[in-house]
Order: sequence, then structure tokens, then C-alpha cells
Amino acid sequence: MDQDVGRMILTPALCRAARGLVDWTQSELAERSQVSRSTIRDFEGSRHDIHRATAAQIRHAFEDGGVVFVNMEGYGLGVCMDSASAPDPS
Repeated sequence: MDQDVGRMILTPALCRAARGLVDWTQSELAERSQVSRSTIRDFEGSRHDIHRATAAQIRHAFEDGGVVFVNMEGYGLGVCMDSASAPDPS
């Protein structure tokens, strides 16, 4: 799969998972991505799709927050935290 194509994929489940990793509310994600909270709510609830540009804004906000999107062969796209951005477990 072409990496540029993979970078544009954002599903409602991945959005919720990434928000959980950084412990952001929908409002915090909306502020950081400059996307309305209602758009995020409706997307995460699978009520409507979002445009590629909107997905890119959301993904960029997550990546700025330390989320890494990874293509897991046989499973598709997943999310994890950049080890430098992960909270200290102690």
C-alpha cells in the first residue's frame, strides 16, 4: 500500500482510540484540530463521513500530540504513542 494513501485513512474507531491514547475530550480534539466538535462527534458516532482535508487536520493534531499511526500487515491501520511522548509510568 502506498504510504501517502495510508496516511489519509482515519476511521471513527481510530479517532476514538487515538483520543483515548492522549486522553482528550472531543472538545479538546476540536480545538487542537480546528474542526468543530459536532463534526468529530458525528464522525466518531458513524453518523457521517468526513472530507479528506478534515481527516488530515484531525490526524495532524493527533500526531502533534504524540500519536503514531501504524500500518499493521494483515490488520490495517492502528495507533500507538510515540515513546518520547508517552507518560512516565512511575
